[in-house]
Amino acid sequence: MAGVVNRKISASSARTHTREANRKTTVNKTSVSGMLRRSALLFFVGFLSWALTATQIPAPKICGSPKGPPVTAARIKLSDERHLAYKEYGVPKEKANYKIIFVHGFDSCRHDAVIAQTLSPEIVKELGIYIVSFDRPGYGESDPNPKRTVKSMALDIEELADQLELGSKFYVIGISMGGQVLWSCLKYIPHRLAGAGLLAPVVNYWWSGFPGNLSGEAYNQQFRQDQWALRVAHYIPWLTYWWNTQKLFPSSSVAGHSTDTLSPQDQELVPKLIHRISHMAEVKQQGAFESIHRDMIVGFGDWEFSPMDLENPFPNNEGSVHLWHGDDDRIVPVTLQRYIAQQLPWIHYHEIPGAGHLFAYADGMCDSIIKAILTGEK
Repeated sequence: MAGVVNRKISASSARTHTREANRKTTVNKTSVSGMLRRSALLFFVGFLSWALTATQIPAPKICGSPKGPPVTAARIKLSDERHLAYKEYGVPKEKANYKIIFVHGFDSCRHDAVIAQTLSPEIVKELGIYIVSFDRPGYGESDPNPKRTVKSMALDIEELADQLELGSKFYVIGISMGGQVLWSCLKYIPHRLAGAGLLAPVVNYWWSGFPGNLSGEAYNQQFRQDQWALRVAHYIPWLTYWWNTQKLFPSSSVAGHSTDTLSPQDQELVPKLIHRISHMAEVKQQGAFESIHRDMIVGFGDWEFSPMDLENPFPNNEGSVHLWHGDDDRIVPVTLQRYIAQQLPWIHYHEIPGAGHLFAYADGMCDSIIKAILTGEK
């Protein structure tokens, strides 16, 4: 047929053509692979740079330092050179029959001493009650303690009592996260206690001694965002600050002051906390990390003891330990408090029907609490 040309290709030419095609394919594959490796490396470096920046914790602004807030509170100087700020209420300690150290809760300070603020003046005078509330490390005007542990809090309380000359024994009362601190007092300084009161104490879901199904069920009652915030504080504490300040995912609802965690009774009691407006700016003025975030890391971290293993500090009934909790507390599940009370029968357990986390602000509640702790009156 016209126009058709027969071409014969030699074997050597075919092999040469195949080698060139294979080389081109290999070069292309190598080039793509190299580009992917470089891209992955650049992504990793970029991510690492972002992570380091995101997790960098701002230095605290120490009270009394050149760039820090002013010192306005009475303070003591602890043995490790830290300062602890405090506020006194009630009768003068020299005339007091009962001396109480109050431990404030999460995102609070020495001004939030609910028992001092709501206690009947008649009871204060009649019984001769002195109360001192202090800023926990990093809060208010107390110096941060980067080495803060469960044990160090109890030792701070003991040193505060000694420097204020409260005597060989004193009472301790704590609320919420401050109530959690009282477990460390019962563990490390029981010989200094005349009595103790835990008001809606926060529970660490990882304490040994809790049945897995019980703690798991209680944990799952929390909002999903709070479950994640607690996981971060427990398992990867160095990421706590970033987690609670980032905007990608919902962070701790408690740290964010969400009203979704409040029970109906709590919502009714919120107006009684209006006084907090005057000092809210002071609570975290030295920085959020050394106050609320350090609180979460210590409170929900690995403890060296479990409250369920504690022994009765008053075997001869020379004092008593009381725990109050509302059965409608939506921040700290009541089921875990019931279990603790069962395991520690020497605790006087008071469950309040219909009450939420803020029950201590209810009218007359602190009068009942103080009478039970100091005089045994029910």
